Amino acid sequence: MDGRFRANAGFTLLEVLFASLILGFGLTTILVSMSQSQRMMLSSTYLETAQEVMDLGDMAYPLSDVQDPEKDLDVPETKATELWDIIAGKNARLTSAQEEKFHGYTWEREALNRNDSEDDIKRLGNLYTVRVTVKWGDRRRGNGEEESYVTFWRKPE
Repeated sequence: MDGRFRANAGFTLLEVLFASLILGFGLTTILVSMSQSQRMMLSSTYLETAQEVMDLGDMAYPLSDVQDPEKDLDVPETKATELWDIIAGKNARLTSAQEEKFHGYTWEREALNRNDSEDDIKRLGNLYTVRVTVKWGDRRRGNGEEESYVTFWRKPE
């Protein structure tokens, strides 16, 4: 070594900036995907609970028990905890974890073609279109969500 400085002994400032840019882009991508994954997991938890509330409502108010569509088919919005009380009885209480899980969830059922004429209902084979809806979230602030499904119920002859 003759003591002279070698130009290619280290990284240039441009190489360091370029490497930092690549590293920053990679870290940003990872953080964004983690955030989206967390949002997706939370959404799936809400939907899983909504499915449980749908099942509770179907057990508390089964369509097979409906005799008169004018009186029994529609069920007003009912809290999930009230559905539990109907199924299990007043003596069987929800655990605090279950109460927290079902807090803010409601269930309702409505006949969509209730106002159709009797002839229209007969032409459809006495079939009523029924929608079951589960709602949750803070609807007053515009953060409310809902999930619903449509099924059919045939009026007994």
